[in-house]
Amino acid sequence: MPSAREIKQAVKEHYSQLAQQGRSCCGDAGHLELLGYSQEDLAKLSDEVLSIGAGCGNPIALADLREGEIVLDLGSGGGIDVFLAAQRVGPRGRAIGVDMTEAMVERARIRAKKLSFSNVEFLLGEIESLPLADASVDVVISNCVINLVPDKARAFSEAFRVLKPGGRLIVSDIVTRGKRANFFKGDLRAWASCLAGAIEDKEYLKIISDAGFERVEIIAHSPIPEPAGFYSVTVRAFKPAGL
Repeated sequence: MPSAREIKQAVKEHYSQLAQQGRSCCGDAGHLELLGYSQEDLAKLSDEVLSIGAGCGNPIALADLREGEIVLDLGSGGGIDVFLAAQRVGPRGRAIGVDMTEAMVERARIRAKKLSFSNVEFLLGEIESLPLADASVDVVISNCVINLVPDKARAFSEAFRVLKPGGRLIVSDIVTRGKRANFFKGDLRAWASCLAGAIEDKEYLKIISDAGFERVEIIAHSPIPEPAGFYSVTVRAFKPAGL
C-alpha cells in the first residue's frame, strides 16, 4: 500500500488538474440534480462553480442549516456546498471551506469575489489538521472527501474538536457493503477516484463514534453505478451538548 504522503500527493495532483481544467470528476450540473440539488439552488451559482462540482451526496439538503450558523466544509473543492451553505445561514452566519489543493482554494476564492459572497472563507489546509480553533463552528459538512483521507480517525477527531458542544456533523461519502478485497489499495489512481480509500459502512460509523460523536446514523444512501459493493451514504452525528 502507498504511504499516506504518496496518497495525498496523488489526490492533490488529480484535483489540481481538475481545477486547472475547470472540470468535474463526477459529471456536470445534471449529476448534481441526480444527487438532489434543486434547479433553484444551482441557478444561484455560476457555470464556473458548477463545472467542477464533485460529490456523492447532498449534505446541504440534510443539514437543516439555520440563520446565523457557522458551517465548515471539509474538502470544499470548488466551493459549491460552501456557497449554498452561505446562502442558507445568511449575512449573520458564515461558511468556511478547507481544502488541501491550492488550485481549488484559489479558484473558489476567485469565484467568491466574482459572486460577491461576503460571508464565505476558503482556507488552505488538511482536514486531519484543521486551521480552526476548538469549538468554533456549529455544523461540519463534507461531500465525498473522507474516503480520500488515509487517516480517517484523525479527520473525524478534528471535526469533533472544532464543533461547538451540541454541534452536528453531516457527511456524504463512498463506503462498501461488507469487506472488500484490497486490490485497489495499491493503486494511487483508485485512491484519487474515491475507491481505494472507501471502507466498510460499519467501520465508517464506528470511527465516527470512537471520535466522540453520538447518535451516529445513516440518513440517506444510494448505489453507485460501479464497481459492485460500493455505495454512497450520508451520515449524521452530534457532538454531545455537555462537552
